[in-house]
Amino acid sequence: MRAAGTGRRFGGAGAGRPAVHGRARGVLAAVALAGCGALLAGCSPEGGPAGSAGASPPRGTPSGSVPASAEAPSAAPAKGSVEVTGEVARDLESPWGVAPLPDGDLLVASRDKGTVSRVSAGSGKAVVIGKVPGVAPGGEGGLLGLALSPSFASDRMVYAYFTTESDNRIARMRYDEKREPGQQLGAPDTVLRGIPKGVVHNGGRIAFGPDRMLYAGTGETGDTGLAQDRKSLGGKILRMTPDGQPVHGNPEPDSVVYSHGHRNVQGLAWDQDKRLWAAEFGQNTWDELNLIEPGANYGWPQAEGKAGLAGMRDPVAVWRTDEASPSGIAVARGSVWMAGLKGERLWRIPLAGDRPAAEPEAFLEGRYGRLRSVVALGGDRLLLVTSETDRRGSPEAGDDRILTLTVR
Repeated sequence: MRAAGTGRRFGGAGAGRPAVHGRARGVLAAVALAGCGALLAGCSPEGGPAGSAGASPPRGTPSGSVPASAEAPSAAPAKGSVEVTGEVARDLESPWGVAPLPDGDLLVASRDKGTVSRVSAGSGKAVVIGKVPGVAPGGEGGLLGLALSPSFASDRMVYAYFTTESDNRIARMRYDEKREPGQQLGAPDTVLRGIPKGVVHNGGRIAFGPDRMLYAGTGETGDTGLAQDRKSLGGKILRMTPDGQPVHGNPEPDSVVYSHGHRNVQGLAWDQDKRLWAAEFGQNTWDELNLIEPGANYGWPQAEGKAGLAGMRDPVAVWRTDEASPSGIAVARGSVWMAGLKGERLWRIPLAGDRPAAEPEAFLEGRYGRLRSVVALGGDRLLLVTSETDRRGSPEAGDDRILTLTVR
């Protein structure tokens, strides 16, 4: 086993990671709990029904205030636990976005190949269902986030965030299981185009919220000024209808921009009170977990971490960049669970309403390498996706993997 805390590895074999023997007997049932697509497909966290299409956006409460619904919100326990209970898949190439299907299988995006595969929750077998046209992988770009339509049962639409030669964009494709494997994704219907692209900082996470609106985390591509430019889609969290249009409750009625001042957002998740949380990469010092308010300015590039600048929102939790470099997040058992790339660990942030209930805890440090995505399956079950084959890791036999976790 590699020693904990070794940080990002750019080459060399590295010490071996422990194998996950067998497949947990409960994997198929656990993944099936995500039949409505969990957070990625428009259902609210922890199994609640999604809101109506015309609903107002989920809102947090200002940092440091008490939520109106409770004077003393119940807090998650200060200490938690993580058990790796199985392995859904292995030998995946540059996995990024994951969307659970109603029957428990998974759709998984390959960033560098530009393909979407269906992974059987029972056997772990991955079958390519189609390739997304126009994907131009390179650097941190390629085929990134996936999400299922809130009406997937009837419209069969799969949404994808991807990098092209000219921009980042979001498109939707009809998934037709009756067609031959490799040909099951229909022609892409572009929902939103013109998100700035770069070699780095392309953002890429998409998710349908409890209001059934589509949210996207974007990056500023290394051009830091884009984060404060309200007319640019770079360095933002976006909120739009499933057709890609601005929606009621956005800060500006003719804009999909929901919040700004972000460097590179790759984690989006809602808690049981429909507050939106987002993880983003810092530059040299502080990575961040933010509670998102419509119209709020999260400070980049003027602020990194808790700067206390007037008119700018501070994060609720921060990490040194070699301990985190956060990508996907999920909410389970009253805590935010955050995957760390450079940090090679899974962080637990217990919540008490709109603030951490205790100091973050680290789990699985150095055991599985770089961690890319976390998906809530309901209750105490999570999926965890590794990211060793993304050209910044040191892949070993079996990488990359999708693991099942039981958390407390």
